[in-house]
Amino acid sequence: MKNNSKNQNLETAVFGAGCFWGVEARFAKVKGVVKTTVGYAGGTKENPTYEDVLTKKTGHAETVKIEYDPKIVSYDDLLAVFFKLHDPTTPNRQGPDVGSNYRSLILSVGEEQKQAAEKFIAKLEKEKMFASPIVTEIQPLEKFWPAEEYHQKYFEKHSGESSCYI
Repeated sequence: MKNNSKNQNLETAVFGAGCFWGVEARFAKVKGVVKTTVGYAGGTKENPTYEDVLTKKTGHAETVKIEYDPKIVSYDDLLAVFFKLHDPTTPNRQGPDVGSNYRSLILSVGEEQKQAAEKFIAKLEKEKMFASPIVTEIQPLEKFWPAEEYHQKYFEKHSGESSCYI
């Protein structure tokens, strides 16, 4: 997905790696990342709220949409960050957070991202980077629903306090 914003050709990536506050804070620090938005994706309910997602009945995961400049940071670089900041071997769990809404998830924006993610995972598995098999789901991004404003840039709004396990 390309966006023309301020004469930049930006691309979009969407990842779920548990509590979206910590995931957003980490990706926001990556050189070449222009914008991050926390939200919900990978489920079936239209326009879900945080409370809806917490029920674990919507199919959505807490995710982060990343707009980035591919001339500065590649999709593979973002995949490397993604796999370093969480445990991709635990189904439906990250740290103390349990449920499908905290699953390890890559939402591909196009076939190229899907293939890149599959290749990246195969490389990690071949190199035995983790003691257990990677359970990260890869699915096409159908819709991204931005989370409520109070979730956006959560740690910045709260003096950099970090309560996530990330």
